[in-house]
Amino acid sequence: MTGRLFIIILLLPVTSIAQVKVLLNVSVPQKTQHTLFIAGSFNDWNPKSEASILKEKGSLTYVIELNLPKGNHEFKITRGSWDKTECQKNGTSVANRILNLNVDTVMDIEIANWSDNFKQVKEKYHFGDHVHLVDSAFYMPQLNKHRQIWIYLPKGYSKSNKRYPVIYMQDGQNLFHANPPRADEWAVDSIMDSLIREGSKEMIVVGIDHGGKDRLKEYNPYDSQYGKGEGKEYVSFLVETLKPHIDSNYRTLKDFANTSIAGSSMGGLISMYAIARYPKTFGSAGVFSPAFWLAPQIYTEVTTKLNGLKGKKIFFVAGDKEGATMVQNTKKMYDILNSEEKNHNIVFLEKEDGKHTEWFWHREFVPFYQFIAK
Repeated sequence: MTGRLFIIILLLPVTSIAQVKVLLNVSVPQKTQHTLFIAGSFNDWNPKSEASILKEKGSLTYVIELNLPKGNHEFKITRGSWDKTECQKNGTSVANRILNLNVDTVMDIEIANWSDNFKQVKEKYHFGDHVHLVDSAFYMPQLNKHRQIWIYLPKGYSKSNKRYPVIYMQDGQNLFHANPPRADEWAVDSIMDSLIREGSKEMIVVGIDHGGKDRLKEYNPYDSQYGKGEGKEYVSFLVETLKPHIDSNYRTLKDFANTSIAGSSMGGLISMYAIARYPKTFGSAGVFSPAFWLAPQIYTEVTTKLNGLKGKKIFFVAGDKEGATMVQNTKKMYDILNSEEKNHNIVFLEKEDGKHTEWFWHREFVPFYQFIAK
């Protein structure tokens, strides 16, 4: 009986990472001079990935062949950027297309129109009075770039003299609840307000905007097919430049036990790297749906830094609807950090309904916050 069980365990990883072939036939409404790309949950929604170019088959038809893990994947077709993405005939946006893969699949797609054929009205968003702009162009000397930085201050901040723990979070554009509401936001400030009203610890949240086209490089400490990794410099910026500024200008608790880092997808990858590289700066991390597939070197990096991670709080979460390898890759990192599953400071949640999208991370921010607030 024991021998049979051992065989089954050996076979499980093989079946879970099975790849299927996908052939997409794409037709467009009129001839375009632009290159077509596919952007989806399998390439971190990169609208201009060199590995995701569609081949022109005819004047109005394109094709791409992919090898993807079994499971659910979402995607859209672009012409190289998110302001040149497919849309409905009247210019309204289309929902993400869905692939539910179990066997080799052929899918025909008809593009009705492109978003840049319509006048784009840029929404002017407003945020709650406890969400502030630190700087619209904060200088990042390690990367010689500028970046917009946001901060959430608890509503009681202005009425007290106390100091607060801080969470540093990636993808600042999508962190806070905006008016008019957006579909792609974590609404972290709304969650924080609610939890604080219920008696949870108050914390500050610092949101760092991502670098647009540079996101896949800035959130990766290693080189990849998307370019030379800039993650080491980015994390150095957080530790050596941004944190000292925040600590000097706001009432924070500066020690590592009161400093956390969090993010999703590529943001989850760079958050895991940050706490491994700077354990004396970050005492906890939220690693949501991490893109470890793009940076397998992270497993070795963390393995070599296990001593420094003793006592750190790390929260992992991944969904079954994020593709077959998401849960497996996240669990692999969890096992490195907590091989005997006796370390209660390392938590891994697998959610059956979890998708690679903000509503999922919005929901799972609650258990993450409760975990680090203990």
